[in-house]
Amino acid sequence: MPLEDLTEAAVLAAVAEFDAHGRDRFLERSGSGPARSYFVELDGRLYDSGAIAAHAHRIDRTGPRRTVEPEASEKAVAERLRRLGFTVRLHRNPAWSRDEIVLVCGLVEANGWRAVPQESPEVVELSALLQSTAIHPLDGRAAGFRSPAGVAGRTRDLVSCLPGHPRSAGNRLDVEVVEAFRSRPGRMREEVAAIRTALREWGDGIHALRDLDMLEGGAGVGSALLRRHLRRERKAALRSRKIAQARELGRPVACEVCDVDFSVVYGEHGTGYIECHHRPSLHGIGPTQTHIDDLALICSNCHRMIHRTTPALTVEELSAIVRSRRGQGSRATGSS
Repeated sequence: MPLEDLTEAAVLAAVAEFDAHGRDRFLERSGSGPARSYFVELDGRLYDSGAIAAHAHRIDRTGPRRTVEPEASEKAVAERLRRLGFTVRLHRNPAWSRDEIVLVCGLVEANGWRAVPQESPEVVELSALLQSTAIHPLDGRAAGFRSPAGVAGRTRDLVSCLPGHPRSAGNRLDVEVVEAFRSRPGRMREEVAAIRTALREWGDGIHALRDLDMLEGGAGVGSALLRRHLRRERKAALRSRKIAQARELGRPVACEVCDVDFSVVYGEHGTGYIECHHRPSLHGIGPTQTHIDDLALICSNCHRMIHRTTPALTVEELSAIVRSRRGQGSRATGSS
């Protein structure tokens, strides 16, 4: 595709056709795929740069039509459009998370380990589900975020990770998820169901969820499940009931791992302050109701230490670490 042939008039004509037909129909007519990174911005709207350039090229030519692969030279196309005076934006969609790959692999496994076409109802439904902000916030998304075409493409990537298939795509995380489905299919189907539940339950109150730094250690589990877990823990009524239970049993409102009592450290200012941790595994689908005995009273530091690894530590495992460290300190002091 000789980029030098592109003219401003042809690009504007291609943009007009894009507006007239809509994005999906225009991409089909142009024979081009959606842009991966570069988009022409005109009057506040974004247009797939490669498809626009390919169609503009055809408009300007009188010879036989060519099949153009704009994604192979998207950066060069963007540079030519800039030289013509157009504004070109670089937008990249976020990398696929483990949650998303697990959901896509669930489609592939259910389809007999074959790729699933983009027009299939299952792909269309999953594409809509992945629009949830439980995994990726709205800001930072580019045009075509998790479109049916993108989901279908990921099914092909996962199939290529199977033994005996030519490896054409897929990364380390893809291979790990495929192997997990092959070795533990029942367990992975449960995880698919849990992630789907988490995405469907994600409502408008997501922006009130704080302390998302706790998600850093849980990336291997999947942010949708961990965010659902954290939101469940932050229900004020459950926390109040757990604190009331401790007081009824004559126990201090203190961390069950390190024994810190905020009222002892901070006086009246710290009275009644503590966080709750939900004991059951993040992976389990389980009932939506949380029993009071499923909760543990945990200080902020210990709560973060519990969620720092994948899978998360249990209360008992972190308690053992703290006791061991304290024992080492005591021995060191006694030997000095």
